[in-house]
Amino acid sequence: MRGLEHRGLSRAEGPIVIARRVETAGYGEMAAVYGRDGARRVGRVVDSSLESIAIQLFASNAGLSIDDTRVELLGRPLELRVGPDLLGRVFDGLGEPADGYPRILSSERREVNGDPINPAARVYPRDFIQTGVSAIDGMNTLIRGQKLPIFSGNGLPHNRLAAQIVRQARILSGDEPFAIVFAGMGIKYDVARFFIDAFERSGVLSRVVMFLSLADSPSIERLVTPKCALTAAEYLAYGMGMHVLVVLTDMTNYCEALREVSASRGEVPSRKGYPGYLYSDLASVYERAGKIEGSAGSITQIPILSMPNDDISNPIPDLTGYITEGQIVLDRELFQRGAYPSISVLPSLSRLMKDGIGEGMTRDDHKELSSQLFAAYARTKSVRNLASIIGEEELSPLDKRFLRFGERFEAEFVSQAEDEDRSIGQTLDIGWKLLSGLPRDELGRISRAMIDKYLPKEGDGADEKRSPDQV
Repeated sequence: MRGLEHRGLSRAEGPIVIARRVETAGYGEMAAVYGRDGARRVGRVVDSSLESIAIQLFASNAGLSIDDTRVELLGRPLELRVGPDLLGRVFDGLGEPADGYPRILSSERREVNGDPINPAARVYPRDFIQTGVSAIDGMNTLIRGQKLPIFSGNGLPHNRLAAQIVRQARILSGDEPFAIVFAGMGIKYDVARFFIDAFERSGVLSRVVMFLSLADSPSIERLVTPKCALTAAEYLAYGMGMHVLVVLTDMTNYCEALREVSASRGEVPSRKGYPGYLYSDLASVYERAGKIEGSAGSITQIPILSMPNDDISNPIPDLTGYITEGQIVLDRELFQRGAYPSISVLPSLSRLMKDGIGEGMTRDDHKELSSQLFAAYARTKSVRNLASIIGEEELSPLDKRFLRFGERFEAEFVSQAEDEDRSIGQTLDIGWKLLSGLPRDELGRISRAMIDKYLPKEGDGADEKRSPDQV
């Protein structure tokens, strides 16, 4: 059924067109704009005044004229058609089929902005997710229902890491229904193809829903893509009881599109030209994750963002860090030395880790071991700074042992093969093996009982790689 329609525009500015105000027009309402060529361009109402409304188009305004353009208000917000047939499909950034197949057979539609969730209905995330990546499982654990972003930079292996997590992630407590929702905003075709191939090789393609707004798509489309993806994830999680892993890449492209639209609307810019509501806008995306009381499903988010100039203080990673429960930071220096996944352990953080590890969830030594590994590696960084000033030959024997520990930690614990799936037991055992190269009286963050139980003894191969001054 057609909605209210009128003819003529006041002006057009990039993706924003200004039309005469209609009394029934509501914020976020969908509109169809028809030019002289008869082509239908979809948009939504993003602002209104006493005389006019601003419509944000999801397409180019080429072919529109001030006098001959028709504007039709559709009387509904942007919605996504949902159903079990979502799985295995590829859609564009607006939720329209992009794989050559027809729309899914379902009469159920959901608003892409999502339904409000009572905070009291949220269940605190506690279930450990094993990713098979030691630097994450051992030091910055991922918890089901968590939002844990990857802070990366141009050229760093964030896509490879995200694909590895998707292939290997599992809940240790049992075999439960699992789905993947992938949203690509402004990504190149080869990146989209990489993820499709990764899903095919891992055998999960039939349980994947993809929303792709490629680099040649209208930039305005990027603002809707993550909302469509999360609407699909909410249906699968809370409607079908599945555990859903949502990968969002690249959130930097999303924020750039937000800045572009804000500038075209004449809004007062904030830091780096981004709009002042960047925080609340990002929160509207990130907070659509978690577990809800009464639902068997959950949504775990892994947003990926490439930090401009590797600057972690840029508004995008800065605000993301406030909203999410930690971050995985990739290190360019490690990457240039050939390390994969080149995770920088010290600035990385998982705020929910403490509640998802330990006896009954991972292993009783996990908390103390990870704390000691953090402390020892931090000491290594200090020793390296000292060595750069006075020279390595002037270091004390103990400092040299910490230097050796750091080298082995990066080579054996942080680094691993892209197809290597380590269990949490293997990860923790590697950590104990590395700590065996340090004096016992330096292991002040581990109880004596844990040391006696887990630290490798002399003669079991733990010391085979020690340097002469370590013996």
